Amino acid sequence: MITRIVVICCLVSTTVFAQNLRGHITDASNSSPLPGVTVLIVGQQLGATTNGEGDFSLKLAPGRYRVRFSSLGFETTEQAVTVEATENTTLNLALKPSQTSLSEVVVVGSRNLNRSVTDSPAPIDIIDVRQVTSKTGQLDVNQLLQFVAPSFNSNRQTGSDGADHVDPASLRGLGPDQTLVLINGKRQHQSSLVTLFGTRGRGNTGTDLNTIPAAAIERIEILRDGAAAQYGSDAIAGVINIVLKTSTNQLTANVNYGAYQAKYRFDDQKFDGGNLNVNANYGLQLGKKGFLNLTGDYNQRQHTNRANTPGIDSTLQRRQYGDSKISNASFYGNAQLPITTNTTLYAFGGINSRKGDAYAWTRTADSPRNIPSIYPDGFDPIITSNILDGTLAAGVRTNLRGWNVDLGNVFGSNRFDYGVKNTLNTSMGASSPREFNAGGFQLQQNVTGLHFTRFYKDKLQGLNIAFGSEFRYENYKIFAGEEASYKAYDITKAAGSQGFPGFQPSNELNKSRTNLGVYIDTEADFTKAFMMGAAVRYENYSDFGGTLNGKLSSRLKISPAFMLRGTFSTGFRAPSLAQTYFNSTITNFVGGQAVQVQIAQNGSAITQALGVPPLKQETSINGSLGFTSQLGSGFSLTVDAYYVRIKDRVVLTGQFSDDLPAIADELKQLNVSRVQFFTNAISTRTRGIDIVLAHHAQLGKGRLNTSLGINFNSLDTISVNTNAKLKPYKDLYFDLREYYFVKASAPPSKMNLTIDYSINKWAFLLRVVRFGEVKLANWNYDATSLDIYRPKATTDLSISYRFTPQVGLSIGGSNIFNVYPDQHRADLTESGGAWDPVQMGINGAYWFGKLNFRF
Repeated sequence: MITRIVVICCLVSTTVFAQNLRGHITDASNSSPLPGVTVLIVGQQLGATTNGEGDFSLKLAPGRYRVRFSSLGFETTEQAVTVEATENTTLNLALKPSQTSLSEVVVVGSRNLNRSVTDSPAPIDIIDVRQVTSKTGQLDVNQLLQFVAPSFNSNRQTGSDGADHVDPASLRGLGPDQTLVLINGKRQHQSSLVTLFGTRGRGNTGTDLNTIPAAAIERIEILRDGAAAQYGSDAIAGVINIVLKTSTNQLTANVNYGAYQAKYRFDDQKFDGGNLNVNANYGLQLGKKGFLNLTGDYNQRQHTNRANTPGIDSTLQRRQYGDSKISNASFYGNAQLPITTNTTLYAFGGINSRKGDAYAWTRTADSPRNIPSIYPDGFDPIITSNILDGTLAAGVRTNLRGWNVDLGNVFGSNRFDYGVKNTLNTSMGASSPREFNAGGFQLQQNVTGLHFTRFYKDKLQGLNIAFGSEFRYENYKIFAGEEASYKAYDITKAAGSQGFPGFQPSNELNKSRTNLGVYIDTEADFTKAFMMGAAVRYENYSDFGGTLNGKLSSRLKISPAFMLRGTFSTGFRAPSLAQTYFNSTITNFVGGQAVQVQIAQNGSAITQALGVPPLKQETSINGSLGFTSQLGSGFSLTVDAYYVRIKDRVVLTGQFSDDLPAIADELKQLNVSRVQFFTNAISTRTRGIDIVLAHHAQLGKGRLNTSLGINFNSLDTISVNTNAKLKPYKDLYFDLREYYFVKASAPPSKMNLTIDYSINKWAFLLRVVRFGEVKLANWNYDATSLDIYRPKATTDLSISYRFTPQVGLSIGGSNIFNVYPDQHRADLTESGGAWDPVQMGINGAYWFGKLNFRF
């Protein structure tokens, strides 16, 4: 169906229409044609993109217009033009390269400031956030990328403790902590949360993208290639670079509201999960070339409930199953101030405050974990979160004897405080409080970097040399909750607060480490057609020692319309401090029955008794090979195959029970019956291919943009890394369920077809996303009866209208046909609902309206 639709749309969009505004855009520095330049009619949703020869065409009604030309690495330019009714108008223009020594244009994947995304040797996606958010229902960055970028995957979790409040995300099917996140090219800190439940990111510590408001973002650059040799640890799967807005003298504001259509409910409530977002962005000009851009954003999201699913025994289900309630407030700023002709100060950062309520598993009226005098009908504990996240970066860029120099520092902090309400401590009897402070954790990171870059225009056809150093400090803390949140006052009863037992004094810790990295990164254009790059990076950790990694990349232009590209690199990822030191007691539900599980710290008495070795870094080999092509006027095609092999991957093991003699006494002393821990358990191999087909054309008096993005991805476990002591427990060490959780980081295929048509003041968007089949092993540990989620497709539709150049409205729906994943037994799934959080999620259709203002 998708193939048929895209073929029809592409054929229709190639229909020839008379044009009355044409033009040719070149690079002012060398007179070469510039493909991919955005041509926009100011004040209207009408524009074009230059083709491979730098040409564009538009059909406009007679009149006077202002036309804006923009391209990464070049100065944005506006021209006034008068279109006559009787003859064509020609507008030729040469764009000047940006003054990158003062106002760097960040394009991730290359430190060559003269390199554009169109001639990069590695695949890069550039996502214009304003264009996406104005027409689609997604409000936060994770969900925005989930439905725009085929190689990116993120699902909201439910019944997953901390992951209900921080959405884990992955790139190319690898772990959330194997993707490096940058803001304005600077390393962003990770979340302090290590994910213990859910289908994605299990055992990982990823970066919380939702701390950054979409309203503050100009664009998102996704490097789909291993880049540890360029940027350091975590960049095995790729790099996501978030570029903040720099606009001035313009106020933009948005008011958005939407709600989910509840297909599966027994009550009369047809809609839930109301989502209100209000944001504003304004830029001030500082001097002649400086700026201060500020963004405020507030989002209020209500619970959804997809429990009580028809056809499933109600006694086997939770009473509350769905999205957590979230209140999210952010304030971000981005500033730059030239102080001389060669020197510029810069600063950016922001603060995010999030408060959440997430339902835990139901405690029934007759449960031994309930006190009927307090909750006669049983109760649904609510895990609350209070998350405070902040980033502050500052530095100076200058030009020193022909070298572009960047000296900067970025500090980041993420603190996560847990609470539990609508609960009790069973061991306290009828006197138990109903609300507890359960403690939490914090991660802080400080990075100081000094970077040098120089482009030699007269060497070969261009030679770029970059080198530098970064020093990173990290600190991780766990702090205990109040005594009643974890203590057993009657040792015959369950200890601590139901839903989430608090952290104990024995869990508390304060651990730090440092890292020093040095690198050199070169790119040489041997001819105008052939380029090669090489990077080498050495890093030394205070707790893991040193590692040396390298990368080779190349690009060959066979013709102006066809280019081959490829990369090969080695990579690494140091285990996070959370993976190394996290320890706690959690309540898990196995087949619907509550079980106390100890997450044991690596190096503890339990892990030593089992012979578990100390954690060490993951290492990888990455390769990619692909091509880009201009298939005639307005068509572009990119195809990139990739291979990633990771050795000693850190995962959370399966659960060892107290019937093992080596650990039985330890577990009984802890009053738990099972134990899990982090270890370098497996080595994996990922193979895949990314395909992006795009077409831009004039259609009638409007502009039709059609794109089809496809990702095919396959992950295999090469080996399970055990020793003589662990070998008898190999099936527990990395069990069937954990194997399928790792594989489920991404569906084996994901396809995104987008059709975007703009005419005068109207814009229409149709998007179809197909998710491939996902398989998960449930609590019966039976490989012959997996939970299989068959392929499903969602359809999004929106209509936008600009009443004036200052006011616009968008209305529409996401997943308008109310598609859900396949249902399964709630008591056997990981999260206790009829679906695991896979594919498009479990909430169904979402209907929204967006009012936007520009002044």
